[in-house]
Amino acid sequence: MKTFVVMTLALSLLLIGCGVNKEYVNEQIAQSESRMGSRINSVSETAEANAADVQQLQQLAQQLEEKADMAINKAAGFENYQIIWEGTINFEFDQYEITDVAAGILDEAGMKLEGNPGAIIEIAGHTDRTGPARYNLILGEMRATAAKRYLADRFGISLYRMFTTSYGEDKPTAMPDEQNTHSRNRRVSLTIWGNVSSN
Repeated sequence: MKTFVVMTLALSLLLIGCGVNKEYVNEQIAQSESRMGSRINSVSETAEANAADVQQLQQLAQQLEEKADMAINKAAGFENYQIIWEGTINFEFDQYEITDVAAGILDEAGMKLEGNPGAIIEIAGHTDRTGPARYNLILGEMRATAAKRYLADRFGISLYRMFTTSYGEDKPTAMPDEQNTHSRNRRVSLTIWGNVSSN
């Protein structure tokens, strides 16, 4: 009889223990599923936000390009305009300050604009692919604006003759497998358009 009571007690404890373990395991599984669901939702929301950002940036870049084209097309006698000078200035990583080398090239552009009063200049900012696309678009615009300000301050070039735009990382001049890819893509391209018939 004593043995039977002990065995029954042991069996009860075992069953209770299994019940507790089952409840604990079920609870852990439920918590894990909840955490996983939250993570999936978070990743999904981030992906949707990134897709929206990319679309917005593409639209902004398109608007900037159209704005520059419209401004150039409105220039008097544009049908007789052609590229009369091109140059490129480069920048340090994550910078938009004009270096001494860049200043020399901008001086050439300024003298060309002075010698051609009807000429206009397109100033396009570019970046490498380091960092977020949104930031790179802004950095490209800051680089273009720095070049524009230099020409206005040093040569007195009227603002209506200078058109800035930013392509950010979208129009690299150097591909990833080329040497000095990043440094070559951190640039502002300068294009002066002039009336050939007046030259």
